Amino acid sequence: MFGGKGIIIREAHFPGRAAIEAYGNGGFRFADMSHRGSLLCLPSGVHGWQPANPAALISADFDKVFAEAAGIEILLVGMGQELRPLPAALKAAFRQAGISADPMSTGAAVRTYNVLLAEDRAVAAAFIAVD
Repeated sequence: MFGGKGIIIREAHFPGRAAIEAYGNGGFRFADMSHRGSLLCLPSGVHGWQPANPAALISADFDKVFAEAAGIEILLVGMGQELRPLPAALKAAFRQAGISADPMSTGAAVRTYNVLLAEDRAVAAAFIAVD
């Protein structure tokens, strides 16, 4: 314990946009750092992300995305090892927010995100970690 305050654990957040350098083994590397678990890459930065059930995503899993919708045109959703469709209610919520949401495997989403980020597009991503 230092100064009587103990250890402070903060929510994982990198304040900036960064390309994903590597993925796998349950995490990601970006900006010379690594993160274990899933990620949201938003205009405000890269955030640790823990969807309630990665196999059944719901609108509440994307609260941070909706909060930044004005700066997002395209949301890439890395669904894990394989492509799974987004639930209809979630697709409708994205449409209403003016966001085009594209589900794909996490690997394809990472590659596409890096290209769109390099093109300075209004892109965001939600990546479910893969082993």
